[in-house]
Amino acid sequence: MLPDFGPTVPLTPPIYPSAVYHIPDLDAVDAIYNGEATGYVYARDGHPNASMLGDELRQAHAAEWGVVAATGMAALSAPFLALLSQGGRVIASNRIYGKTTVLLRDEFPRFGVSTTWVDTNDLDAVEAALAAGPAQILFTETISNPLCRVADVPALAEIAYRHGARLFLDNTFATPTLCKPLEMGANLVMESLTKMIGGHSDVILGFVCGREPKLEPTVATAVSTWGLAANPFECWLTSRGLATLDLRMRAATANAVVLAEWLGEQPGVSRVIYPGRADHPDFELAKRVLPHGVGNMLCFELADRNAVNRWMRATPAVPFCPSLGHHTTTCSHPDTTSHRFDPVEEKRRQGITPGLVRLSVGCEPIEQLQAAIGHGLTGG
Repeated sequence: MLPDFGPTVPLTPPIYPSAVYHIPDLDAVDAIYNGEATGYVYARDGHPNASMLGDELRQAHAAEWGVVAATGMAALSAPFLALLSQGGRVIASNRIYGKTTVLLRDEFPRFGVSTTWVDTNDLDAVEAALAAGPAQILFTETISNPLCRVADVPALAEIAYRHGARLFLDNTFATPTLCKPLEMGANLVMESLTKMIGGHSDVILGFVCGREPKLEPTVATAVSTWGLAANPFECWLTSRGLATLDLRMRAATANAVVLAEWLGEQPGVSRVIYPGRADHPDFELAKRVLPHGVGNMLCFELADRNAVNRWMRATPAVPFCPSLGHHTTTCSHPDTTSHRFDPVEEKRRQGITPGLVRLSVGCEPIEQLQAAIGHGLTGG
């Protein structure tokens, strides 16, 4: 029996950990499964915390539908599983998150799905790849991981539409605070909620949403059937994080703008990569696609792996945590973490070197960040 709150209502929504739900009779279960009545049967197929979080994120993205999944990779995989079959073809960016590359390069060929890799910043190359044969999905990242290339979302959406493909974007680096790709013509968008949206490094969760209502049951079925469902507690934690997303993203982005320029003047730093710098190849494009700011992710390059090790050991205030999106600043090393299993020649083609450091900039006072990072650059 639920407690009697009288005329009051809890300000914070409850957590519903139940795996199963008591259904009054067979007519009721028929109505639920037929979509004629609301309700839940089994938590793998849906539960109130996933529904609440999914609706919040759907609204944030101005989407027609949204589905929460167990991880970012689950949310990324679900549309592929729902839309592709043997003989299917994906056109994908040739500079994306390492595990996404592994999925498309090593796993999907076992099911008869092929991937054509292109530079999605070269619109002519994208056009040629799509013109070469039928493809169901054009996939890229709004801001690429780790080197922060920016996708021309409206142009890619137009090219995909002309060739009968759906544009699918990983929006994790941007979040809906900085970019709503569906409003620019994308068909599908996913977020790793583990990162900035969760914001506290205490959840593993993902979300996928879209413009076409007919895709929702197909994607939701893939999430349930492949066992990709999210648990209630992590949905509840992520909803809490989402409430402060805009504040955190704006503060962290403001820090990143200052930090990127400052790093460019520091001894030992040979390169700074940030779309808000005039020397970034997508500087002008970023103003158009990301009018509310270019995000909190940046890279800087030191001489080699040994220099990175020295800097990390001398900079404990910026912990080496191979993820991103915490409310305080962390660093990662793409060469040995996110892109560890890519061939050396592929990493070097992208510009991922042993000296490259990726920063997930947080909300600390900028002076505190500069002091910590500068202390490490000068050897402690």
